[in-house]
Amino acid sequence: MARKASAEWYGDLKSGKGAMSGSSGAFADLAFSFSTRFEEEPGTNPEELVAAAHAGCFSMAFSNELASAGLNPTSVKTEAAVSLGEVEGGFAITKIVLTSVANVPGADEAKVREIGAAAKAGCPISRSLTGDITLELTVET
Repeated sequence: MARKASAEWYGDLKSGKGAMSGSSGAFADLAFSFSTRFEEEPGTNPEELVAAAHAGCFSMAFSNELASAGLNPTSVKTEAAVSLGEVEGGFAITKIVLTSVANVPGADEAKVREIGAAAKAGCPISRSLTGDITLELTVET
C-alpha cells in the first residue's frame, strides 16, 4: 500500500513559498514558507505534518496493542512535538516527544506503560524515523 502527497515550491528558500496536498483530498494546497517553517509565522510546515502523522499512528498502534492485551481503552490522545535542528551537514529532525494520555479503565498502570513502550517501538512512523523519540505517558484507570 502506498500513500501519496505532493509539494511544489516556487522561488528561492527565503522568499519563496510552496503548497502541499494529499492525494486523498483530505488536505489540499496547504501553504508553507520559510517563515512558517523556521520562524513563528502562522501556517503549516513539513515537521507539523510529520507530528500529526506520528501522533495519529502512535494513538492507533497503542489502542491496538491495548486491545490485543485484553484491555479496553476508552481513548488515547497523543500530541507529538517535532524538533528541527541544525546538525552537521544541514538540518534534521533531532527529537520527537510523544505526550499521550491513555484512558484505560481498570488497567494496571505498569502494564499500560509497558504496552505504550512497545507501541512506540512498533508504530510504523516511529520505525521510519531515526531521531530521538521520547514517550511521556499519562495513564488514567
